[in-house]
Amino acid sequence: MAATTQAPAPKQETELKRAIGPKLLLLFIVGDILGTGVYALTGQVAAEVGGAAWLPFLIAFGVALVTAFSYLELVTKYPQTAGAALYVHKAFGIHFVTFLITFIVMCSGITSAATASRAFAANLAAGIDVELGNGTVMLIAMGFMLLVMAINFRGVSESVKANVVLTLVELSGLVMVILIGFYAIFGGRADFSRVVMFETPGDKALLLSISTATSLAFFAMVGFEDSVNMAEETKDPSKIFPRVMLTGLGVTAVIYVLVSLCAVAVVPIGQLADNETPLVTVVETAAPGFPIGSLLPFISMFAVANSALINMMMASRLLYGMSKQRVLPGFLSKVHAKNQTPWASILFTTGISLLLIGYVSLSPESPIVAVLGGTTSLLLLAVFAVVNLVVLKLRRDTVPHGHFRAGRVLPVIGILACLWLVLPWSSGRGYEQYEIAGALLVIGIVLWGVTFLVRRRTGTAAPEAAPAPEDEPAARP
Repeated sequence: MAATTQAPAPKQETELKRAIGPKLLLLFIVGDILGTGVYALTGQVAAEVGGAAWLPFLIAFGVALVTAFSYLELVTKYPQTAGAALYVHKAFGIHFVTFLITFIVMCSGITSAATASRAFAANLAAGIDVELGNGTVMLIAMGFMLLVMAINFRGVSESVKANVVLTLVELSGLVMVILIGFYAIFGGRADFSRVVMFETPGDKALLLSISTATSLAFFAMVGFEDSVNMAEETKDPSKIFPRVMLTGLGVTAVIYVLVSLCAVAVVPIGQLADNETPLVTVVETAAPGFPIGSLLPFISMFAVANSALINMMMASRLLYGMSKQRVLPGFLSKVHAKNQTPWASILFTTGISLLLIGYVSLSPESPIVAVLGGTTSLLLLAVFAVVNLVVLKLRRDTVPHGHFRAGRVLPVIGILACLWLVLPWSSGRGYEQYEIAGALLVIGIVLWGVTFLVRRRTGTAAPEAAPAPEDEPAARP
């Protein structure tokens, strides 16, 4: 059973300012989870299971919650930045494995931002009430990514106060959908009986449809893992992280379930399925002509734009960091002299995102947002399975301060649940998601291999292991 040991935690030394308290950390977690997923993928989830679209979100919350317990044990045990990469290196001490985990997390940021770009373009079309073809939407999405690149290149001075504002704007759109949805339900303009109706596509088995929908809905629940990278900037992380992270997950889960309930009750499944702006359709159907409803596409644009910028900043900085550690080519660590931003990594990650947008937009096989969002959840579920394994691996590694404990059963459940949603025969994922994930990994491995050969030819030293605190054993060489 999850618990927190009682021994007091010593003051952790860090170069970063510990400025984040419980309230600001909660807003960071809630703001990071809210965004592209529920704004863009509710229709895709409904296409798989019909009116029971709330169920995959609830199951996804359960899987995320179990994995969150593992993250909580690790972040309170090792309150340092670097997240999953740090934990994997402590557990195995193998540089290539650490690189793969870091690169997968970076790729998940790129695919998430590419998903957001498509959602941004679709909501723009809805906001200005213009019917746009797939090619035009693709060009707008690419233009949006170039704008994100320009902001990223210039340098973004983000403060915790700014994050609070962004979170409140994102939250306002979802609260609007819930309130207008309830208004329609209690006003007799909705069919609440639809929320218990399962409708699977074709002859697809019910369990497989639920698994497919859950693998999509999981994209909406990711984001909580980013908060562990704020550990060195959080006041007393070993104490406040468990309560705040679990509260944040609970709040967002309730919001997502309520949004999905309102969506399927208000809008017939045929109109909701495969809709790239599902929540806009919900508001327009529930309250046609309602003046505030016209703002939702722009709120949605703001929410997904914030998600894209955060993810591309994370991806470019991870790539820059791997280059600095000499596990990727050195040119990726080049920094602009004036702006002091990693311009080479920014260009590289933006280039990959543009290729993804173009490739998926021109492929007629599956809905675009579902492919990119599904690829993001595929990559992160693989990382989450490893994190749950790492908790068990590091169980014998003791530290002299109190920390959260996930127990022995929950990490095993987390491993099995994550693998169930990763494997093709159980998750029902389309082959495009595996192709994209595989192609991204090939790019990373090729870059790593080139760097290894260059380092070997020039006699450059291998990267050093991540430093361990004085009270913890160092990772194996």
